[in-house]
Amino acid sequence: MSIFPKISLRPEVENYLKESFVNKEIVTALGKQEAERKFETLLKHLSHPPSFTTVRVNTHLASVQHVKNLLLDELQKFNGLSVPILQHPDLQDVLLIPVIGPRKNIKKQQCEAIVGAQCGNAVLRGAHVYAPGIVSASKFMKAGDVISVYSDIKGKCKKGAREFDGTKVFLGNGISELSRKEIFNGLPELKGMGIRMTEPVYLSPSFDNVLPRYLFLQNLPSALVTHVLNPQPGEKILDLCAAPGGKTTHIAALMHDQGEVIALDKIFSKVEKIKQNALLLGLNSIRAFCFDGTKAVKLDMVEDTEGEPPFLPESFDRILLDAPCSGMGQRPNMACTWSLKELASYQPLQRKLFTAAVQLLKPEGVLVYSTCTITLAENEEQVAWALTKFPCLQLQPQMKGRLQNSLGNIHTQNIYLKEMGSFPLTSMG
Repeated sequence: MSIFPKISLRPEVENYLKESFVNKEIVTALGKQEAERKFETLLKHLSHPPSFTTVRVNTHLASVQHVKNLLLDELQKFNGLSVPILQHPDLQDVLLIPVIGPRKNIKKQQCEAIVGAQCGNAVLRGAHVYAPGIVSASKFMKAGDVISVYSDIKGKCKKGAREFDGTKVFLGNGISELSRKEIFNGLPELKGMGIRMTEPVYLSPSFDNVLPRYLFLQNLPSALVTHVLNPQPGEKILDLCAAPGGKTTHIAALMHDQGEVIALDKIFSKVEKIKQNALLLGLNSIRAFCFDGTKAVKLDMVEDTEGEPPFLPESFDRILLDAPCSGMGQRPNMACTWSLKELASYQPLQRKLFTAAVQLLKPEGVLVYSTCTITLAENEEQVAWALTKFPCLQLQPQMKGRLQNSLGNIHTQNIYLKEMGSFPLTSMG
């Protein structure tokens, strides 16, 4: 599997993670050699894309079977391949499309283009290369040339370079839509397609503008979170850190658009994106506000007549706190340049948001805390802190029986620690 190196981390960060995951309890249970092997496997998996592309069906507008049939027609247009679509056995609104790869028999070309790390990550998930992502190109590259695309995972390539001998990872071959001169002509930055990928190392369909009203591209752990929240029609639910709205719209769909879903984010452009997604998916129960979630509790007890933030304590039946985090569970990610200080910087903010969420939750309500990172400090340690800090909270199992088994079988890349921590808690009042 590992045609890419394991994720590149600063030594201090890798040592920090290793101390967490190869701890006394794990070593006692597995032995030191096995514990270290599992940790190394985790680092290798982080640099590779998931085994499935996951899409969530907007069940508010169409049935899963209808959308599955439409998607089959769309996928037949993709590289002439017959790609199966699997319905998740327990998350009925989730469809899984197997990712083909890594493909090791792709012939590398003399003509090369280097793209930035984020662009490279997107290519591994099925994207083409857009012009702003191209950092370097061979001297005589012309439109129509077949070229090999590489990712500059450490950010060392200079913009406009004619060649690059630093650390680079092969992503596959494509056809250039632009010449080198057009890309680096000194004019305002180009937009649009730069390289159309024809032989990617990982073959995965691009979902750019594919059935946009019926499908939402969403990683499996992200789709799972809303099912753990289990929203019910008629409830008042808060998504405390909501952008770009994937989980917000999922909440509204599972409620059959009956009830009230409040979405908060403190960046205006992201709030506009939530509103756009809600409109596109035909969901009317969502109200999105540009507001800092740490300040969402109304300090005075004056009656709330506007229905806008801040809110009175005990206002919500269920709350999703999908907290800002270090994002180290996002895949693929071949390099992370963060320092240990940066990695540890999210915990105080997460605790402020946790405190606000607990105050806003009704007695017997449900609070789900989730992240897209792998650090214990942002997951298990935060939940342990919350259970001590707030005696009214009680930890609940996030999944049971066949659901847990099926996730283990299908989402095999979560072999050491969850890509995404998801922790449901209830208020005992």
